[in-house]
Amino acid sequence: MANVASSRERRIVVAVDESEESLSALRWCLRNLVHPAPGDGSGAKDTLVLLYARPSPPVYSAVNGTENGREHHVFGTQEDFVPDLQVRETGRSFAEDVTATVDKYGRDYADSVTEKARNICKDYGNVKVDVKISVGDARQVICQMVDELGADLLVMGSHGYGFIKRALLGSVSDHCARNAKCPVLIVKHREA
Repeated sequence: MANVASSRERRIVVAVDESEESLSALRWCLRNLVHPAPGDGSGAKDTLVLLYARPSPPVYSAVNGTENGREHHVFGTQEDFVPDLQVRETGRSFAEDVTATVDKYGRDYADSVTEKARNICKDYGNVKVDVKISVGDARQVICQMVDELGADLLVMGSHGYGFIKRALLGSVSDHCARNAKCPVLIVKHREA
């Protein structure tokens, strides 16, 4: 088995999310795996990559105001006629506004999660830290990113779901343990 604490530079990816289990895994990694560099951190032998998988924003179809592809008449009289294009453009504008708002919230939330993780890293000395945020299903995003980044190790927390919950909900850590192209370390959360 290779020595995890080798002298060569390592790229350790830590999957972070808003859960305490994730942050616990990050703390464990910092205490046990990452070697902080003296001084300003420029000579760090390890690069810690904080990876956040942001869920894809929902897709809203434009409200087009038509019934069976025909123009829509409001109140049923010719004077109250609303052209189909106008209703469609209003619906599209509304859908775009909702999508933009949801996307902005997702970006702000991702920034908040990664900032919290960065602050934890600051408590452990001069560690070289990169942050990657990618959009999509966490299982696919994490496996794809560890491959693209050439990770030496993936560290992630476990929510500790039982067999039935894992079977119904799916387990990101189980999926990554089976499919990631690097060793995976799953850290169980310990209650304080």
